[in-house]
Amino acid sequence: MKYKVLMACSVMLCYLSVSVCAQEQSSPDSRYTLEQVMQEAGKYAKVLQEKSLGVQEQEVRIKDAINKRLPVVNVNGMYARVSNIPLYTKGIFAAPQQQPVIHQGYALEGQASLNLYSGGTVKRDIAIRKLELEGAREQEQLTLTEVKLRCAVYFYELLRNEQFKQLIEQEIVYDKKLLKEISSLYKNGTVLKSDVLRAEIKVSGRELLLSEVKNNRIIASQQLNILMGRPDSAALFVDAQQLDMPVLDTRLYEDYLSAAWQYSFEMKLAANAIDVAALHKKQVKAAILPHVSLFANYGYNYPQIRSYPYADAMYGMGQTGVKVSMPVSNLYLNKHQVKAAGIAYDKQRLQQAQQADVIKQEVMAAYLHYKEALEKIGVAKQHIVQATESLRILRNSYFNQQSLLTDMLDSETALLQSKFDLTSAYVNAHIEFYKLLKVSGKI
Repeated sequence: MKYKVLMACSVMLCYLSVSVCAQEQSSPDSRYTLEQVMQEAGKYAKVLQEKSLGVQEQEVRIKDAINKRLPVVNVNGMYARVSNIPLYTKGIFAAPQQQPVIHQGYALEGQASLNLYSGGTVKRDIAIRKLELEGAREQEQLTLTEVKLRCAVYFYELLRNEQFKQLIEQEIVYDKKLLKEISSLYKNGTVLKSDVLRAEIKVSGRELLLSEVKNNRIIASQQLNILMGRPDSAALFVDAQQLDMPVLDTRLYEDYLSAAWQYSFEMKLAANAIDVAALHKKQVKAAILPHVSLFANYGYNYPQIRSYPYADAMYGMGQTGVKVSMPVSNLYLNKHQVKAAGIAYDKQRLQQAQQADVIKQEVMAAYLHYKEALEKIGVAKQHIVQATESLRILRNSYFNQQSLLTDMLDSETALLQSKFDLTSAYVNAHIEFYKLLKVSGKI
């Protein structure tokens, strides 16, 4: 038992030394914590900039809707040349008599109209715009949570590959040392040539695996750099201290689900869409209501031909009053639009119910995967202890010519895989926890 405890401690010290090495190789200005990555992505992610412009657009649309309350003012001007009026007193085929007229005319007129009542459409249009602004802000926040989750996934993927890289490099150093020992034994006639070839194949395989891990690291690094607004190939290192045991969250599935109902941006957007559809439905119904407006106009005209006797002079005239119109044809023309608006409202309610089902499924999946990842950490630690002990026994047996090289190599591979599994278990636990936070609106 004491041996197993010491073995577990040595494994964890080795694991931590890998993390320290990863930190020492990076410069302070290129090493980031997850919080710093999220903060930078929140500033420079292009998808967030797009959503921010969408919010600004909706803010301008509200101002445009409010402006519809203001009076409408028009100014009209006209200048014309007028021909003589031919009078056909003896028929169309006879020469006409030319009736002299004033040969020029001009007018300047100003008009103003103020909407007093239009079925509440202006007020509802402002309310719709405000709801759309609220929805744009919720969408911006939803996108921010998605970006943060992507940051967490890329961050821990980068950290996973960095840890894999360090583990494989250490393994390659050991494998080359082992290859020298086996080559020496072969020269002494202790082992067969096949053992040397197997050891060489193992080194080649480890180097190939190292190349694959380095490529994966470059990909994850580029993904983070793009989110953070940095050059694709900029050096990027992550804080290895964050690959520790996640804090055990004792909340139940029901707690996360309750938080999702209250804070999930998807649910807020679904409720917002229902409110907008309800106002659109009322807006369509208002098309059959009368419109009342206050109007006034005043203009100057030349010549005076409005009333008899005509005069070769400019005159001015204005009027003011109330105008009432009733779109009677909308009683039958608007019928299908009202029905379509009602269907759209019912559609949004159904989509909200579907979104609620999706949220429940996502919360359950994230919750179970998070618990599963925590369990895998303990299992992976136990596997490392067992694989380390198995390798110790097989190494002694092989060099004492009591076992085959393939058994020892398989044991070494199993130990490396156990270390990979422990790193992946830590990474997956963190990622699943952030997925759980995202779906419950808490990230």
